[in-house]
Amino acid sequence: MGKGLEGKRVAIGASRKTEEMSKLIENQGGIPLVRSLQGTVFLAEKEVEPELIKFVEEGADWVIFTTGIGTETLVNIADKLGVKETYLKQIDKANVAIRGYKTKNFLKKINIEPAVLDEDGSTRGLIRALEDVDFTGKKVLVQLHGETAPKLIEFLEGKGASVQTILPYQHIAPEWDAVQTLFDEIIEKKVDAVCFTSAIQARSLFTFAKDKGITKEILAAFQSNTLAVAVGKVTAEALSEEGIERIVVPELERMGAMIIELSRYFEKSRV
Repeated sequence: MGKGLEGKRVAIGASRKTEEMSKLIENQGGIPLVRSLQGTVFLAEKEVEPELIKFVEEGADWVIFTTGIGTETLVNIADKLGVKETYLKQIDKANVAIRGYKTKNFLKKINIEPAVLDEDGSTRGLIRALEDVDFTGKKVLVQLHGETAPKLIEFLEGKGASVQTILPYQHIAPEWDAVQTLFDEIIEKKVDAVCFTSAIQARSLFTFAKDKGITKEILAAFQSNTLAVAVGKVTAEALSEEGIERIVVPELERMGAMIIELSRYFEKSRV
């Protein structure tokens, strides 16, 4: 195996499997730096109950599911509340749009056929698939996971929809110290690449950057010096929405593939 990351300092934005990722980076000659941007995603059962009951009572014209685990969790919460049957009937009455193969697989288990599927597992792909739908005056329920989807909500509201969001899993931001360290390293050109393994990590970094008023500096660093690396399309899309233009993404959406792709990138740039 080549040593494409020889001497490169690579920050890891994840909080899980950081040892495995560090080992992969070291195998490629790199220096791993764990700088978790993930924060905590927690099951917000009590917070979700009023939203779920509202949907059960009022229904919607469209229901949009964006993650398999979130879709399944809502069914489980409805079951605990004793309204599972009515909940599923309301979904059945609505038009259903989905993002992601895990969402599709779960809906298949409960015999729900989506009217609209994304093209490529991304929110952009879902928006493109919904482009011709008339949402004027329509009630739309959107299931989200841990974070808001500003582009999707903006798109729906722009087309005249009345949007209700439901987040069975919610997000607590990461510790400021870890983010501050990474900011300093990016701005001082002490880190060659940052590996993002979820969209939440991208949002966390830029939420803090906006709060500190240093978004321009961070974007300039990613443009000229530090490379942004995404594990897959959804993460890459979040980085792109925040304004990052230079993003390395592997074909295979796996952490190992991401490190190999990063290694190849640096090897090519040396030639």
